[in-house]
Amino acid sequence: RGAAMTATTPTFDEFQKFSKEQLEAFTAASTTLSKGLQDIATESTDYSKKAFAASTAMFEKLLGARSVESAVQIQTEFAKQAYEGFVAQATKVSELYTRVASDALKPVTTAYASVQK
Repeated sequence: RGAAMTATTPTFDEFQKFSKEQLEAFTAASTTLSKGLQDIATESTDYSKKAFAASTAMFEKLLGARSVESAVQIQTEFAKQAYEGFVAQATKVSELYTRVASDALKPVTTAYASVQK
């Protein structure tokens, strides 16, 4: 009866190895998450700079418009481009969040799967 209990009870070395693997998995996940969030912040900053530059360019075009019709056309084109740019950016950031979450969880799920064996 004592031998059966020993066979299913992890040894200290096994527990220590398990703890080390878990720590490494969470460290890897944390590093991946941190890097991914930095990538998302950089992407968002770049988009903001581009959107500001586009707004400035549109405003300059409006100042040079020779008619109301021309001003309306400039504004309409800008609104269309701004909307399309926003949708593309939102899609890109959504994909980045999905990738970051997936990549960050890989080490943890791998470590968890090894415990289940």
